[in-house]
Amino acid sequence: MAPTTLLLAFALMLVIEGLLPFAAPRVWRETFRRVTEMNDGQIRFIGLTSMLIGVALIALVL
Repeated sequence: MAPTTLLLAFALMLVIEGLLPFAAPRVWRETFRRVTEMNDGQIRFIGLTSMLIGVALIALVL
């Protein structure tokens, strides 16, 4: 069961990640350009924040 759930979670992540480039490619390109101009610390902070929100959501659901 765990491998199936993990695969489904990964598939859902890919679908969600693909929504913006599909629906609004110009907005996605501009956002991506801005991210490339950030320094490493800012990108790490965004990554850490995303991970913490994800862990909190998992804890909330389980």
